[in-house]
Amino acid sequence: MNKTIARFGSRAAALSGLVALAAGIVTAGPAHADKIENPVAVFSGLDKITGRIISFDVYIGETVQFGALQVTPRVCYSRPQTETPQTDAFVQVDEITLNNEVRRIFSGWMFAASPGLHAVEHAVYDVWLTDCRMTSSVPPPEGYSGPPVAASVPEGEDGLAGPGAGSGIDMGVPGLPRPKPAF
Repeated sequence: MNKTIARFGSRAAALSGLVALAAGIVTAGPAHADKIENPVAVFSGLDKITGRIISFDVYIGETVQFGALQVTPRVCYSRPQTETPQTDAFVQVDEITLNNEVRRIFSGWMFAASPGLHAVEHAVYDVWLTDCRMTSSVPPPEGYSGPPVAASVPEGEDGLAGPGAGSGIDMGVPGLPRPKPAF
């Protein structure tokens, strides 16, 4: 009789363990890719006096001046291309006043998907986040210690197609097919 109870007890424990394991699998949420920490934040700035909009790259931790504003991104995240686009950056923006005093006017998260909600609106200048990148045509500042910068793609070469693609040189690496030109 004791053997029967012991056998039944171990079966019950095994069954409850399987139920708990199955419940854990069922209730686990979908897997998401980790966010990518980028070394370059890309901003657009509007000068309301001239009506000009410019785009500028800023390395993480670097301060760039746009008009009377100093823009400093602290971190810039994006998602892999297989995920829904989500680009955000923690940014600090200071204003240089007429008395040459520096005054913080913004410190927070900017989201590229909703620039109207999370942009800096100044009397003369507007600044908003447009993208985060791994490379920039602008060289990193001296002493840069942020996230690693990816090697830039040489001028005229397709970064997605791989080395030598379209140049007539077979490097043993298959490239992506190129679309035919539309006439």
